Amino acid sequence: MAFIDEIKIYAEAGRGGNGVVRWHRQKFEPKGGPAGGNAGRGGDFYIKAVRDAHILSKYKAKKIFIADKGEDGGSKSLHGKNGEDFILELPIGSVITNIETDEKWQLMKEGEKILLLKGGYGGFGNEHFKSSLNTTPKESREGGVGENGNFKIELELFADIGFIGLPNAGKSSLLNALTNAEAKVGNYAFTTLDPNLGDFFGFIIADIPGIIEGASSGKGLGIKFLRHIKRTKMLAHLVSFENPNMLKSYKEVRKELAKYDTNLDLGGDGLSLKEEIIILTKTDIVDDPKIIAKKVSDFKKISKNVFALSLFDDKTVKKFQDSLVKILKK
Repeated sequence: MAFIDEIKIYAEAGRGGNGVVRWHRQKFEPKGGPAGGNAGRGGDFYIKAVRDAHILSKYKAKKIFIADKGEDGGSKSLHGKNGEDFILELPIGSVITNIETDEKWQLMKEGEKILLLKGGYGGFGNEHFKSSLNTTPKESREGGVGENGNFKIELELFADIGFIGLPNAGKSSLLNALTNAEAKVGNYAFTTLDPNLGDFFGFIIADIPGIIEGASSGKGLGIKFLRHIKRTKMLAHLVSFENPNMLKSYKEVRKELAKYDTNLDLGGDGLSLKEEIIILTKTDIVDDPKIIAKKVSDFKKISKNVFALSLFDDKTVKKFQDSLVKILKK
């Protein structure tokens, strides 16, 4: 199933039920007075955060969501039932924007529930209008319309660690090696089109599609992908030994992160300030171990956590797994 991180929907709270005109009808009291009950109010519309980054895929075909209508009033002064509330489950990290008003809501933690739209009021039956001056009212009131609107929902992933780097740095391959994500892998310069997620001993890893030069200003699909890194707790920067100038490739991605921080108000620490580990990938293409050691030494001047590994070497992968668990548990 394709990963979906942005949808548009129409949402509507329930309409209130209608009040009714009814009369007491008893054998010895043919004109027993008004007995039309009030109606129930329409159901409210809520959004709720759940730990399921793929749940937006469920809404790909269905884009209209409406809460239940309130029940009409009944005879014998019976009150109509309120309509059931509607709860739309969305992934943690969702940003919901009312397209007409630009009002925004954010779901930041699992189980968080926000009232998005209020249901319409229930109408009054004729008994409500009874008074000393009007003992046989024939009026009633219809229920009110529920609030409604068109909304844009954007997911900003909440992952424990995000894999970043230039295209073909080995992010998807490493994700597959560490988790059961089964991300598609190919040896080509452009890259995963959507973020892939995997579970790593209870921690969520996000394979963020490759960042290219100019991503911070919208080149390629850059802005969309940089948005996902925004709320990732820490970054794992992958740099491939295939790059003739590995340090330059590293700095190119860091430059895009810094530009993104400047262009957007991130609220809190920017992307370039997040904790980062560096992973030097595809060591199997290097014949001389001294070259690998030299590159690790060079990058340790940037980060204390630097790893060099080949996915064809089970020992280096296992060592990296153990180290990554310790880092994430801190």
